Amino acid sequence: MTTSRLSVRLSRLLNMIPYFIANPGISAADAAADLGVTTKQLMSDLNQLWMCGLPGYGPGDLIDLSFSEESIEVTFSAGIDRPLRLTSTEATALLVALRSIVEMPGMVDPTAAHAAIAKIESAISGGVRRSNDDALATPVEAPGVATVRSALARQHALRIIYYSASRDVVSERVVDPIRTVLVDDNSYLQGWCREAEGVRLFRFDRIEAATELAEAARPPSHAATEAAASLDLFQDDPAVPLARLRIRGDYGWVLDQYPMHRLAVHPDGSLEATMRFATLDWMARLLLGFGSGVTVLGPPELIAAVRERSNAALAAYRDAGLEELE
Repeated sequence: MTTSRLSVRLSRLLNMIPYFIANPGISAADAAADLGVTTKQLMSDLNQLWMCGLPGYGPGDLIDLSFSEESIEVTFSAGIDRPLRLTSTEATALLVALRSIVEMPGMVDPTAAHAAIAKIESAISGGVRRSNDDALATPVEAPGVATVRSALARQHALRIIYYSASRDVVSERVVDPIRTVLVDDNSYLQGWCREAEGVRLFRFDRIEAATELAEAARPPSHAATEAAASLDLFQDDPAVPLARLRIRGDYGWVLDQYPMHRLAVHPDGSLEATMRFATLDWMARLLLGFGSGVTVLGPPELIAAVRERSNAALAAYRDAGLEELE
């Protein structure tokens, strides 16, 4: 553990000088955020760098910096002007990550991501550039996604048209964006919804339209605490109704597709599970889609809703004179 921490710190120290040369006068807070450390750790690293340099280690050989929490500048680099080169393993891992995240709407600027991919590939191949036929096409970003990214960067409020799958409705909302997050292979805008008066997650592929407003985003002070808690999309909130279901053995795949919690496996191979839901109407329609593969065990109001919809469907079937086709 100690060796690992020292190795990480050494890599960070070796890259800090080129970073500060490229960002003269940057504040300690901004630099710490970019480098993924606390301001306290950054100041400790800077004090360590002050004692590093070329063999001889006299005053003229040591790295020299002018730094405070307000501004950091390198006055003598001791030759450490370039960041560390990526190993082939590191470059491959970075390429895989970039190619994955560029497919997630809203997470990165696809043009910038593809430019980075091209640079890394060029470095790996020794400067040999792809031909036009081999080059990867930059994905076309949906206008709404680009608008959301712009509003986040400029800290502006948004008006969005959003499809809520849990309620099967399309609504217009004004949102104060906080950040983008990746949860369970889906990208979301996390923001303060003024209509709901709370932090909500909006899946990017369900944002049908977005308009950046001229007014600044103004999430309340307590939104940061709510933002951290809201990342658990399906937290066990007792205020949300809980369905108890019996799932036929050959329908076990539904547990991978929906936020269900398995309770037991019965001798016949069927499974018992629970799932929280927003509205009876939406949950009843979902369960009817599974046919005989999923049986509702509770609560009573959900059983009644499913039975009512089933009977209505059978009545419509009979009225259409289709029972003879059975």
